[in-house]
Amino acid sequence: MKKIIVLISGNGSNLQAIINACRANKIAGDIVAVFSNKADAYGLERAKLANIPAHFIDPSLFTDRACYDEALIKKIDIYQPDIVILAGFMRILSPVFVTHYQHKLLNIHPSLLPKYPGLHTHKQVIENRDPFHGVTVHFVTEELDGGPMIIQARIAVLPEDTEKTLQARIQKEEYRIYPLAISWLAEGRLKMENNQAYLDNIALFNNLD
Repeated sequence: MKKIIVLISGNGSNLQAIINACRANKIAGDIVAVFSNKADAYGLERAKLANIPAHFIDPSLFTDRACYDEALIKKIDIYQPDIVILAGFMRILSPVFVTHYQHKLLNIHPSLLPKYPGLHTHKQVIENRDPFHGVTVHFVTEELDGGPMIIQARIAVLPEDTEKTLQARIQKEEYRIYPLAISWLAEGRLKMENNQAYLDNIALFNNLD
């Protein structure tokens, strides 16, 4: 069973989906700890309710992003994780952190990458009158929301959609595809080589084209 660390900043609904998937044996692993940069993140309560160690590391105690990330690495490595998951962790990670967990660091982003990296994706979709919206799971690299893509889910944008309704429908897809991608990584089926994601040795999204 793989040891999984999850990093959060807020409600932790994706964390809950991953907890549920692990407990239903849909992921060959267990969450061994949850870390947050926000003391009031409800995801910490979700972890405690599931008897998972929950840690808040205060960014205000550190002089810069690199120092914070180095402290975070030390705390995480106590658990000797096989997989590190970003689930709404609202911090830009330093190159030191990304390099340290390269090949086992995943993120989920609420857009059909490479469209709309960064924030306010639902707003941009509505303002640009896109016919479709979606969500992407990807490996994390130093490029913001730019790592090799693993899996996407797509939904149609309805005429009556608002940012709130889009977010709610996108989140349902997140809860479905994120545990699936994590399960592939836990089973050794998923890997990253030369900035390309492979599942069962087949290139995904053909990033190398």
